[in-house]
Amino acid sequence: MTERIVVVAAALLSGGRLLAARRSAPPELAGRWELPGGKVEPGETPEHALVRELREELGVEVEPLERVPGEWPLKPGYVLRVWTARLLAASGEPQPLEDHDELRWLAPGEIWDVDWLDQDVPAVKCARVRLDAGA
Repeated sequence: MTERIVVVAAALLSGGRLLAARRSAPPELAGRWELPGGKVEPGETPEHALVRELREELGVEVEPLERVPGEWPLKPGYVLRVWTARLLAASGEPQPLEDHDELRWLAPGEIWDVDWLDQDVPAVKCARVRLDAGA
């Protein structure tokens, strides 16, 4: 059995809102929304990958908090794992630097206003529960 490639994503929570990122590529995903993140590199922990990916893609520093239960298949050989995370205060506001063309902070009542990628929906549902609980 070959090892699966882990893709990590952040349910980034701030001020009672969840960050959504709109894909700009590849063409089959462009225009749909996701939780930001990326692939875990060899020798890297998932948490370190999450911090690195959000630094590269959004220009911010984050602290991973806890893993959202479950994992979701992506394309063959890839699996998605999601962590809740918080934006570090000195980091500034996220910017769409790589792979995205727009970011939106969504309040609990706005979570379903965007067209989420199918594999992100279960994690977004978990994040919504945390927002509703005042996380």
